[in-house]
Amino acid sequence: MSEESSRRAEEGDTGYGSDVGRDLSDGPPPAWRDSAPLVVDPIDADAPVSGHVPAAADGPSPSLAPEHDWDAARAVLVPLLRPAGTAGIRLADVDRSAMALSTSSHTLPLLGDGPADLVVVYAIPASGFDVVANGEHLISWGVEPADVHAAAMANLAAWSAGATWTGEESGQRRLLSSDSGEGPDATRILLPDVRAYLTGALGPVGGPILVGLPDRHLLVAGASTADDSEFVAQLAGFVADHAEGADEPIDRRLFQLVGDELRPLAG
Repeated sequence: MSEESSRRAEEGDTGYGSDVGRDLSDGPPPAWRDSAPLVVDPIDADAPVSGHVPAAADGPSPSLAPEHDWDAARAVLVPLLRPAGTAGIRLADVDRSAMALSTSSHTLPLLGDGPADLVVVYAIPASGFDVVANGEHLISWGVEPADVHAAAMANLAAWSAGATWTGEESGQRRLLSSDSGEGPDATRILLPDVRAYLTGALGPVGGPILVGLPDRHLLVAGASTADDSEFVAQLAGFVADHAEGADEPIDRRLFQLVGDELRPLAG
């Protein structure tokens, strides 16, 4: 042993020359055991296991979440319009019993029939996003397809009853829009009460009642005199431009409300 190491040993520095005795300042001291674990002691119920954090005791059971529990889902489901050609499982074609027995996954969205070849999906609103109901949800809920549609439409009607309209007038021109920012504005066109309201408000103007559904957040309807072709062109251009820049576009076409039916505007 050198004189330096002998001096340090005499001063009590027994770790000199050993990595164990060095402070490398790169982490806490190792948690080495100095005794055997007491394997017969009771397990600490509050101790985390492999990083697992127990669910809050006062929170709802995951089995009661809308994705699994029909009572929770039917209170929040809403219908949303989607573009024509959207892939999915049509409610009218669903055989729930056969679906439940099938070994295939049923992750495509459930689809209802909308006006003018548009389709309807059924969504569970969540924080910042929607969970679109699919065949697996239908099996989990244990209800018929008609129940899904009825619940979603009832929730839409309840919301729509309190949603506002914005009106604009310029000469003979009238414009109404629903743009609440809450999501299902365009889908309001599915409600008979809404179609009746638009007919009553815009019908007296004299020209066709025009409707645009450029994205999920906007329903726009307008009317002018029958010979005001410039108004039709302007509204059609607005709808097409809005659909082009939308995050969730529905349709860039302009529609016409004829009686209680929504049809693509001819020409």
